Amino acid sequence: MEVILLQDVKGLGESGQVRRVADGYARNYLIPRGLAAAATAGARKRAAEQAASTAKRQKSERSEAEAQAAKIGDVELVFQAKAGDTGRLYGSVTNGDIAEKLSEQIGSAVDKRKVLLEDPIKETGKTKVEVKLHSDVRITVTVIVEPDAD
Repeated sequence: MEVILLQDVKGLGESGQVRRVADGYARNYLIPRGLAAAATAGARKRAAEQAASTAKRQKSERSEAEAQAAKIGDVELVFQAKAGDTGRLYGSVTNGDIAEKLSEQIGSAVDKRKVLLEDPIKETGKTKVEVKLHSDVRITVTVIVEPDAD
């Protein structure tokens, strides 16, 4: 039986693809869970329209991300934090802090999940942090953590 995948299915394919699968697999697993639909002429037409719409949306999102990346350029974010004599912070600078400061600086929202920071920054100094604005658009910002004067 031929089915059109409505969602990505591991080991089978991605959303919008037409795949030939066993009848029982389609009837008992894929279709009841909403993962696929029978590949009728109407369903194929809807899948093609949806694919075109998705491609257009992704192109728009990418161009927005590229414009945002150009706007950001090489940004340096400076944080003041309480630190001990050795430069170790009492707290930490997290991806949420970086996203918030970056959003303030550029004037548009940046999701904290797009800030690719492995571990929170716990020491003073400079750190390069990558920000993923789109699946194909990444920028690097410099985060400078200075000890608080208090």
